[in-house]
Amino acid sequence: MSPTLFNQFMSPQILGIPLVILALLMSSAIFPTMNNRWLKNRTSTLQLWTINLFTKQLMLPLNKTSHQWSIILTSLMAMLLTTNLLGLLPYTFTPTTQLSMNMGLAIPMWLATVLVGLRNQPTTSLGHLLPEGTPTSLTPILIIIETISLFIRPLALGVRLTANLTAGHLLIQLTSIASISLMSTTFTLSVLTTMTLLLLTILELAVAMIQAYVFVLLLSLYLQENT
Repeated sequence: MSPTLFNQFMSPQILGIPLVILALLMSSAIFPTMNNRWLKNRTSTLQLWTINLFTKQLMLPLNKTSHQWSIILTSLMAMLLTTNLLGLLPYTFTPTTQLSMNMGLAIPMWLATVLVGLRNQPTTSLGHLLPEGTPTSLTPILIIIETISLFIRPLALGVRLTANLTAGHLLIQLTSIASISLMSTTFTLSVLTTMTLLLLTILELAVAMIQAYVFVLLLSLYLQENT
């Protein structure tokens, strides 16, 4: 079978063992472990300041009962952010381009927010399926529509993250192939293509950070509806 552009998104294997787990462990190894030292280096201080700032902004609109989710959401944000950024390095694999992994993160987290709402405030959670002031004749249709939209949420979370990262990686690869191919024919056009590749890389850096933030932010909004 001839190779295609989408082969770069297939999970690499060594001796039949997928390397997705290794890629996820490498992202967690960047963050330093806690110790009892009074003084820390600049990297640890910057990471701690960033995590505290993100956690504060994320938990600000939520009530106190939702603050117990801060560790889970912050850890998820750190994992997605480092995994997306490490995937932009040459000869690396990005696990978050796999729909199976993103759905494996989205479905349990979304289901947990729904179950929390059904346990703490079942009347309010079920009331979201029928907007206030709905005519009686439209009640069955709106309940069906709201139920479908509720179950589409985890699919939208996973597909959004996968599609944005996959599209960016494909654009970078196509532009790099064009730059190398044009180098032997039109050097000026090759330089312009290389500059475009640099701009696309900067854009993909922003997309990697934004998509990780949007994924966790939407989960926090779902949690806010159910607490």
